[in-house]
Amino acid sequence: MIKAARTPRKTARVVPLRKGTNLEMVRLACPDAAQAILIAESFGLPVLDSNGIRDLHEKLIIETADALSEGLGERAMQIHLQRIVGAFVGSAHGAGQFYSRAVSEARDATAKAANDLRDEDFEGPVGFGSAAQRRREFAADMGVQSHALRMAAEGAVAAYQQVIGETWKPFERPVEVPGRNLDRKAAEQQMAALG
Repeated sequence: MIKAARTPRKTARVVPLRKGTNLEMVRLACPDAAQAILIAESFGLPVLDSNGIRDLHEKLIIETADALSEGLGERAMQIHLQRIVGAFVGSAHGAGQFYSRAVSEARDATAKAANDLRDEDFEGPVGFGSAAQRRREFAADMGVQSHALRMAAEGAVAAYQQVIGETWKPFERPVEVPGRNLDRKAAEQQMAALG
């Protein structure tokens, strides 16, 4: 039996990608509608019209695409909307991360305030709450804001699906590794010197 000669395969170069922020990451970081309502009611903040925010942003992106449809080709429209939706998703994710930090700080301050021996956590002058109360209120504000941005991002993603006909995915750019090109050039020169 004769074995066929195998041609050596070129190894594929693996290019690491910088992961983009996706809608699932936003949903994990930002409060959902039920939690946003609970936060608003507990802290006396306005209850947001979550569906209204989502629908308005969906409509906004669709109308923008309609206005640009004569001037942009299909691929240009996809790239443009990719960037716009990415901005909404990135903004919501950043707000969600900020909200998470604010909640952590509020929990820490509240736990410290439970210690009766700490003078700095006692109530302030009349009309001013404690530092822990201010942190809880700040976290509540951030929760409502991040929920609003989450709903805007969800609307933008839904509009992308309608206009482009594909599910939106974040753009993932290759991670630049400085020196890799320089190493390759140096290796080529060294091999050339060897003959």
